[in-house]
Amino acid sequence: MAVRQTLALDAMGGDHGPGVVVPAALRFLADRPRCNLILVGREEAIAKQLPRSAITDERIRIQPASQEVAMDELPSKALRGKKDSSMRVAIDLVKRGEADACVSAGNTGALMATARFVLKTLPHIDRPAIITAIPALKGQTHMLDLGANVDCTAEHLFQFAVMGSELVRAVQGLPMPRVGLLNIGAEEIKGNDQVRGAHELLAASSLNYVGYVEGDDVYLGDVDVVVSDGFVGNVALKASEGVAKLIAEMLKRRFRRTWLSRLSGLLALPVLRGFRAEVDPRRYNGASLLGLRGIVIKSHGGADVLAFENALRIADHEVRSGVIARIEREVEAHMGEARAARATRLQAERISA
Repeated sequence: MAVRQTLALDAMGGDHGPGVVVPAALRFLADRPRCNLILVGREEAIAKQLPRSAITDERIRIQPASQEVAMDELPSKALRGKKDSSMRVAIDLVKRGEADACVSAGNTGALMATARFVLKTLPHIDRPAIITAIPALKGQTHMLDLGANVDCTAEHLFQFAVMGSELVRAVQGLPMPRVGLLNIGAEEIKGNDQVRGAHELLAASSLNYVGYVEGDDVYLGDVDVVVSDGFVGNVALKASEGVAKLIAEMLKRRFRRTWLSRLSGLLALPVLRGFRAEVDPRRYNGASLLGLRGIVIKSHGGADVLAFENALRIADHEVRSGVIARIEREVEAHMGEARAARATRLQAERISA
């Protein structure tokens, strides 16, 4: 008999709260009969969105929470003053083992701070990182960190690479994911000290490290995991989202310009719809907070039902794949490699000095 998974949902998080979370939960359960969901938040607001049949469904229960974390609230304020928030209660359920994962569309900073405080990090992991899949010419690429850590050491980047590689192995079934380090060029001399240091650690490891990659390589599909610090990763992701919106808007303007262009637009409509479906950001919604002693998935704050449902699917997949145990095992194995590489580097620096 298959083991039932339980996901805790922050029903009050994001721009839409229960109005999106509850319908997404019901859609998710429709083809996940072995899953249980705990909807966390204000009981009346959640119950209002549930049809009568769902109220009696034993796979769904409501966990009351009297507070909410605002999208613009300071993480420190949420951590200290919102101990009964829907976000905090959902993470507490994971901590106590009542849920296998938490999914929230709430304030990213507050979610990371609360999850790190409650769940703690895995052994040998200094900082959690945010990772998500993005569309590429040959499938998809996973990229981290996307904003959790602005300043990183070479060791932090190495830890991100190990975690990202193992996540992709678990959820995509790739035996040896290709790992690239984001840099301003492919040459050995390019990059700052942290990136060059991480390059040395990765080159000496047993990961399938392919070397430096540039920004355009992220979308070509020739690498499975792209590693950077949170500052660079977040800027790259947001710039990409902006370019996608720019292209969409420019296409609309072109097709509306004349009657001939409108006719061309009608003829191209099937192709455009297919393209839009392929790059639809809702299909990629759901970022993992890697490095914690529990699975936490961050949904986009403005996610609609389809997008939030995808975040639930990611959480369920990570639970079934045993991501936490696999990352913990791999990090332990690779730390010895990192220590040996660091010792070699220090010795070389002393000799050159």
